[in-house]
Amino acid sequence: MKTQGNSPAQPGIGRAAASTEDELHTLWQRVVGRRSFLKGVGIAGAAALPASTLGVSSALAKSHQRDAITEGDVALLQFAAAVELIETDLWQQYNELGGVDGGNAAYMAALSNLDGDMPQYIADNTDDEVSHAAFLNAYLKSKGAEQVNLDEFRTLPSSAATGAKQTGRLTNLLELDVDTSWYTRYRSQLNPDFGATFPQAVNIKGEPAIPLNDTDTPPTQGQPVPPVGPKQARMQAIANTAGFHFAYIEQGGSSLYTILSLQASSLEVLRILVSIGGVETNHFSLWHDKAGNAVNQPLAGVVDPETNVTFPDLNSPPFGGDQFQTNLILPEPTQFISKDLPLCSVVRPSLTQFGGAVATIQSFTADRLFQGQPAEFSRQVMKLARAADAAQREVH
Repeated sequence: MKTQGNSPAQPGIGRAAASTEDELHTLWQRVVGRRSFLKGVGIAGAAALPASTLGVSSALAKSHQRDAITEGDVALLQFAAAVELIETDLWQQYNELGGVDGGNAAYMAALSNLDGDMPQYIADNTDDEVSHAAFLNAYLKSKGAEQVNLDEFRTLPSSAATGAKQTGRLTNLLELDVDTSWYTRYRSQLNPDFGATFPQAVNIKGEPAIPLNDTDTPPTQGQPVPPVGPKQARMQAIANTAGFHFAYIEQGGSSLYTILSLQASSLEVLRILVSIGGVETNHFSLWHDKAGNAVNQPLAGVVDPETNVTFPDLNSPPFGGDQFQTNLILPEPTQFISKDLPLCSVVRPSLTQFGGAVATIQSFTADRLFQGQPAEFSRQVMKLARAADAAQREVH
């Protein structure tokens, strides 16, 4: 009796079985080899991948890097957005009263005594700041970052003069202490980044930069040059203060954006900061020129009868010379990087401690721009400022 287990091998059956076993072994080795290959791709980067595949992976990685921004970059942009909201608020007040569609004829006339195109320039500057604030917040949102909103602090009073909208404000323009040392700084070979300090060109203390009410400065009065009556002198002093305040605000922005740019990690964020900063510098150059007309003949010599703030002739003794000459509006070459290097015409300051985020808020506070704001406002803007100053450039 034959058993199945002892059946003699038929011709070819043994070879077929051996062949099948060999094929299975070969297939298994291929599977194992493929798994090992895939593992190698995950760990070592698959050096043997086709160039086209590596190109796609590299492009995706670069795209991810391009889309992501660091916490430091977010802090820089959030502070910039806060500053632009603050600037927008003050420029809107100027624009309502003295812009090209402004509602206060006497104020517009007094501003036009500095330059006939002042109302148009004010309107344009306002539009620029509105665009900066809107763009920065929209960009933050596009990156999944928190936008900046200061609406809860729009509680300060408006001017009561004709033309002013009766709405809550972020900033105070009704009583300012305007820092005019920018005027002498940009005419000096010394640089605040090396510790230099500069005298005030005009002492502006406790002076409004917009009309307060129609009794103080009637909106329909004429504004001859020079002013002939106390109310005309009062309005011209207010307009002159505005001229110096415009330049003060924009020179600060020029330094601020220069400094923030040096801390950016993303090239796109750097592009944003230098592009907006260039416009701030352009604004400063414009207002520098107009402010000089307030302290030059035939307008020089105006005295505010209420505050005694005086706008002297800076081209005449005891002033005059390179430190005060009114048509020297382009930055004089100054010390830069090292005192051993040649003088260079540059934006200054460009160091954080003198023109960075915290320094900017401190300067605005000294200007009395935030007069009337609660402590919580200062706490919030200073928190943003400290975060911006702490941002560090990360290079990958």
